[in-house]
Amino acid sequence: MKGLFFSLLFLITLDINSHEFNPAHLVIKQLNDDLSYEAIWMYPYKNIGRRAEVIFPNECTTSSNDLYYQGKYINEKISLDCSSSLKGLSIEIINLSVLTDALITINFNDEIFEGLVNVQENVLIVPLESNYYPLSYLELGVSHLFDGLDHILFIFGLLFCISGFINIIKTITAFTIAHSITLGLTVFELISLPQGTIEALIALTIVYLATEINRNKGSIKTPWIMAFGFGLLHGLGFAGALMDIGIVNNNMLLSLFFFNVGIEIAQIALIPIPLIILLISNKFNITEITKIIASLFIGGMGFYWFIDRVIGIIL
Repeated sequence: MKGLFFSLLFLITLDINSHEFNPAHLVIKQLNDDLSYEAIWMYPYKNIGRRAEVIFPNECTTSSNDLYYQGKYINEKISLDCSSSLKGLSIEIINLSVLTDALITINFNDEIFEGLVNVQENVLIVPLESNYYPLSYLELGVSHLFDGLDHILFIFGLLFCISGFINIIKTITAFTIAHSITLGLTVFELISLPQGTIEALIALTIVYLATEINRNKGSIKTPWIMAFGFGLLHGLGFAGALMDIGIVNNNMLLSLFFFNVGIEIAQIALIPIPLIILLISNKFNITEITKIIASLFIGGMGFYWFIDRVIGIIL
C-alpha cells in the first residue's frame, strides 16, 4: 500500500494537466458585393507547436492585419476578394495540432454553413446546398468531454460511488438536466461567473467524489441530488468553453442543443468503463483494492488541479 501511495504522489507531481477545450475558429462573413468576405482566424495561443494557417481557395486573394490577442486566442483579421462564391470551393487548415480541432463558420448573405476540420481531415469543401443544422457543435460537444480529463474523472468518480441500474439512470439524468440549465443560462448571458473560479470548484467536486468511493455501501442515499448540484457547476464549465469560441450564427438554440447532445453521447460512452472495472474486480474479489486505487488516483488528480487552478487565479 505504501508503494502505491508513493507512486501516486509521483504521478501527481508530474506536469499533468486536463487539456483545455480550445478549438480554433475561422469566422467568415460575406459582404454586400457577394464576392468579398471578411474573416477572423482565432487560434489558441497556448496550443503546442506553431500556429496553424488557413489556406483559402486559389479563386481568392487575401490581405491580413497584424495579429492581436483576445482571451485565450491569437486573432488575425483577413480580407478576401474572390472571383466566385466560396460555395463549392475548399478551405484548408495546415499545421493543426493533434489536440486542436478547427470550427469553420461561413455567414453567407442568405444562409450559414459550418464545418469542423482536424489534423486527419484538414480540408473542408463548402457545399453548394443549404446547411440548416449546426451539426459541427455535436462534434465539439463530444470533443469537449473526451478532451477534458477532469470531466472524465468526474464521471468515473460518480459511477464508482453508486450502485444499481436505477440509481445510475437517475444520477446521470439529474446531472444532464442540471448542466443543461446552467449551460443555457450562461450562453444566453443570463448568468455569469469567473471561469477560473468555476474550474477550481469543478476540481473540488472530483476530490469530494474520491472521498466517497471508499465509504460504506449506500452512504449516498440520494446520489441524483448530489449529481444535480454538481451538474449545475459543470454546466458553467461547459458554457465557458463554448463561449470562448462563440456561437456566431442565427441558430443559437440548435447549436446549443447539438453541443449538449455531443456531451451526452460522450458521457454515455464512458459509463461502461468503470462498471466493467467493478464487474471484473468483483469476479476476482479485489473490489476494495480497486476502489482504493480509484479513490487515490481520482482524488490526487482532483487535488492537483484544484491547487493548480487556484494558483492560476491568484497569479
